[in-house]
Amino acid sequence: MQGQLTILGSGSALPTYQNAPASQVVELCDKAFLIDCGEGAQITLRRMGLRTARLYNIFISHLHGDHCFGLIGLISTFGMMHRLQPLHIYAHPDLERLMRPWLDYHCADLSFDVIFHPINPRKHEVIYEDRTLTIETLPLRHKVPTCGFLFTEHHRNTEPRRRYAYCSDTMYSERLIPWIQGVDVLFHEATYIDEYADRCRSTMHSTARQAATIALKAEAKRLIIGHYSARVDDHTLFLREAAEVFPDVALAEERAIFTI
Repeated sequence: MQGQLTILGSGSALPTYQNAPASQVVELCDKAFLIDCGEGAQITLRRMGLRTARLYNIFISHLHGDHCFGLIGLISTFGMMHRLQPLHIYAHPDLERLMRPWLDYHCADLSFDVIFHPINPRKHEVIYEDRTLTIETLPLRHKVPTCGFLFTEHHRNTEPRRRYAYCSDTMYSERLIPWIQGVDVLFHEATYIDEYADRCRSTMHSTARQAATIALKAEAKRLIIGHYSARVDDHTLFLREAAEVFPDVALAEERAIFTI
């Protein structure tokens, strides 16, 4: 069974008409995982007809609002749908502290358990493992503790393992390269183009060219870029600059679907 990546949103902190904030669904080994949950993620989920009953695990890269403001709405909707399966959320420990009052007030009568798994975004470690899949954290360089996630399939035979790396908000960091070496698909934030390189450094983000450089040095098979700044309306500018370094690159536009 092929793996699949579905983009629910790929904008940055300021929402635009083109892009909702960051969120995506990874499907591997007949399981579905939600990465980040920006505002409105559940709306795109429903519009695309994705089966939310298969979502047991949510991974939050960091606690900037554009990556987690959609969580309470999604959980509330699950409650109205009379969900029974537990929901596991992997995130910085502060997320539970921040969300618990909202859950107690708005979701006091949930029909399912919300289970928080605290992770250390500054540490590279396995945070999820089952018979078919391992998920590891990828420490990133941003203004708050932030990590990406590396998905790796297990196989008992000689079939090649599929690997997907999600690199959320981060400035250029070659520290990533050994961890993501040779991944099948790399998602790397590309908030700015070269024109805004100074702002990129001050906000601790990456340009499209820098994302492509990481993909090239890591020998990734394919690169997907997203988390676009609202300052750049024409997304082909991101694609053009990245392709000058790494040709096999695609834009993570909302509702786009990619094979892993």
